[in-house]
Amino acid sequence: MSAERRRKAEKIRHLLETEGDAVHENITHMNAERYDAIERFDDFETLREEARAIKEDAIADLPALIEELRESVEANGGHLYVADDAADANRYITEVADEKDAETLVKSKSMTSEEIEMNDALEDAGVDVWETDLGEFVIQLADEAPSHLIGPSLHRSQEDVAELFNEVFDPEEPFETAEELTTFARDYLGEKIREADMGMTGANFVLADSGTITLITNEGNARKTAVTPDTHVAVTGVEKILPSVEELQPFVELISKTATGQDISQYVSMFTPPVDSPTIDFETPDEPLGSGDGEREFHLVLIDNGRLDMREDDQLKETLYCIRCGACANSCGNFQHVGGHAFGGETYTGGIATGWEAGIRGEEAADEFNDLCTGCSRCVNACPVKIDIPWINTVVRDRLNGEATPSEFEFLVEGLTPDAEDSVDPQKRLFGNFGTLAELGSKTAPLSNWLADLGPVRSLMDEYLGVAPDRDLPEFQRETLEEWFESRTPRAPNADATRKVVLYPDAYTNYVLTERGKAAVRVLEALGAHVELASPIESGRAPVSQGMVDTATEQAEAVAADLAPYLEAEFDVVVVEPSDLAMFRREYEKLLEADTHERLAENAYDVMEYVYGLLENGADADALADPVEPIAYHSHCQQRTLGAEAYTEAVLEEQGFDMVTSDVECCGMAGSFGYKSEYYELSMDVGEDLHDQFADEDDRKLVASGTSCTEQMSDLFARDVTHPVELIDPGR
Repeated sequence: MSAERRRKAEKIRHLLETEGDAVHENITHMNAERYDAIERFDDFETLREEARAIKEDAIADLPALIEELRESVEANGGHLYVADDAADANRYITEVADEKDAETLVKSKSMTSEEIEMNDALEDAGVDVWETDLGEFVIQLADEAPSHLIGPSLHRSQEDVAELFNEVFDPEEPFETAEELTTFARDYLGEKIREADMGMTGANFVLADSGTITLITNEGNARKTAVTPDTHVAVTGVEKILPSVEELQPFVELISKTATGQDISQYVSMFTPPVDSPTIDFETPDEPLGSGDGEREFHLVLIDNGRLDMREDDQLKETLYCIRCGACANSCGNFQHVGGHAFGGETYTGGIATGWEAGIRGEEAADEFNDLCTGCSRCVNACPVKIDIPWINTVVRDRLNGEATPSEFEFLVEGLTPDAEDSVDPQKRLFGNFGTLAELGSKTAPLSNWLADLGPVRSLMDEYLGVAPDRDLPEFQRETLEEWFESRTPRAPNADATRKVVLYPDAYTNYVLTERGKAAVRVLEALGAHVELASPIESGRAPVSQGMVDTATEQAEAVAADLAPYLEAEFDVVVVEPSDLAMFRREYEKLLEADTHERLAENAYDVMEYVYGLLENGADADALADPVEPIAYHSHCQQRTLGAEAYTEAVLEEQGFDMVTSDVECCGMAGSFGYKSEYYELSMDVGEDLHDQFADEDDRKLVASGTSCTEQMSDLFARDVTHPVELIDPGR
C-alpha cells in the first residue's frame, strides 16, 4: 500500500477504534426516530417538493432578498453586514466587541461561526468565548472539531463526557450520569450567560420582509443567549434567507423530523431584533425588570465566503438549498461507522460536506474525504429538500481528477483504459474501466484468474493500484453471457409473447456472474416474454463512481444509441444489476438529452420488478421453479432508493419461499469502494451489521440482488450467494 493510502487507512482504523462505537450507536438511535417521525407524517413528500421549490426561488432571487432584508433590519433599528469572507466577518464582529468593551461572549450553536473560525478570532482579540450548546460545550472543552452538523459531540459516549468533565472541573463527587452532566452544564453555562457582555446565535432561517430570525433548537440556551446580553450578533450564511413567514412553515415541519426524528423541535424561536423587551441588569436583582437604562443592539452578519459564486455554479448551486439537518450523514453507511472526523472537511461533515467545503474553500478541501461517498443515493431520499448529493460529490471528484498530476504508474493500466479522461489516479482509472478489464479477463480465463490471485501479483496491485489484498477478486468466466445467448438454438420471434424484452448485460452479468443473466433469460421466456440481448456496453456506473464524467457520458450515449431501436420497436428494457438501473433512471438525467433519458428511464425495469409485473398481468407462476430451501435475502441499496426492492420480496413470498429479509441499509461493499486498500477495513466494519443480522441463519441460502452485496456477503460468510432470479429459474 502506498504511503498516502496507508495514512488514510490508519486514520480510519483509529477512528473506528476510538469513535466508531459511539457514532454508530447515536446515529442508529437518530435514524430510528427519523423513520418513525416520517412514517407518522403523511405530508412528508408533499412538503419536500414545496421546500425544494421555495429554496430554488430564494436562491435565484438572493441578491434582491439580501437588499430587502437589509431594509427590514435597519427599519427595526438593527445593523446588517454582508461579509465577503471569513476575515471580513471576523473583522466586523471583533470591531463590534471592541466598541462594546466586551470581555465575554456566549454563543449558541452555529456551524457558520465554525466555518469562519470566529471563536479563534475573538479570543485573539481578548474576548472570552463560551459555547452554550451542550454538544458544542463538550467539544470546546475537548478542543475538538464537530463530528456532525447537528450533533457536534456524538462521537463521544456518556462515559467519555463524564471523564472529560471530571478532568476539567474536578468536582467533589465525580460525574457519572447524564442527568448530573446536563445539570452541571446548565448551571455553569447559565452563569456565563448572565455575566456575558455579548450574545451570539446562528439562524436557521431569516425572513427578508420582516428581518425576523428563526432559531430551531432542543435546548433553551439559544433564546437566552439572544436576549440576556444587551448586544446580540447573529451570524449566518446568505443562503438562509427566505422571503417571508409564509415560506417558513414547510421547513419548520421538515427540519425537526429529518434532523432528530421529532414531530417538532423543543424550541422554535422567532426574533425580530432588536426586541422591545427591557434589558436585564443582574447586578440589581431587587429593582423592577426594565428599570435600567440599557439599550438593546442587534447586528446580523451575513456570510458570503464563496456562496454567491456557488450560486453561479450549476453543479454546486444545490448545496445552497441545504438546511443543515444532518439527514444525509445519518443515512450514509460509511458515516454511520466512522463519523465526521473522517467523512468531513474542516467544518462540514457527511455527504453534503463536499459541496460546502468545495464551495467555500475550493475543491481540494474535499479531496481527503470525497471518496467516502459511494453514490448509493440514500441521502437523496433522506434530504428534506431533495439535493442530489451524490452528483455533487461526483462533480467535485471529476474536477479533482482534472487537477491531478499524471502518475508515473499510468503504464500499469495502459491498454485497460479506453477512457476520455486526461489525468486520473491509476486506482480510479483501473476501477473506472472495469468493463474493459472484465472483457480481457474473460478472454484469457482461467489463466487471468490464476494470475491475479498470486501473492506477488496481489502485493503489486496493493502497492501501485490500491487493490486490497484481502478482498477476493471477481472470477471471470470464459464463456460470456453474450456468447451463451448467441450459441442457443436459433429462435424465431415468439409469436405468442405477451411482451418484448431486451435484457441489458452489465459487465458483471456478462463476464463474471453469468448464471444470473442466463436465469433472467429463462425466467422471462418462461413467463411468455420474447427476449433479446443488448450489446454489452458499460452503463457508465464504474466511471461515475470514480468521478470520470466524460467517460461516463460517452458510455451513456453508446448505451442509449444501442437501446434506441429496441425502444422504437416497443421493447421493455430489463436490468439485472440495480446500480445500472439507477444509472438509467437517475444519473442519465445528467449525462443525456432530456428526452433520451426520460424514454429510457420510463421503460427500464429491475428484473424482479418486471417478473412481478408479468405475474400480475396473468403470466403463469407455475412455470417458475419451486422453493428448495429457506433463504436469507438482502436487497441492494440502490434497489431500495429506487423503491424496487419490494417487488423481489413480493415475488418470492408469492412463490412460497421461507424468507427472512435484512433491514440493514448497506452491506459496506459499494462497488469498487470495498476493493480499495485504504477503505477495506471500513467496508468490512460496515458489513458487520449485515453479518450480525444473518449470523444465526446457517440453514438458509444467502440471496442478494446486487453485485456488491454478493461479493461482500461471500466474504463475510464464506458462502455462496445467489441472485433472486436464480431461485425461480425453471432451468436451474
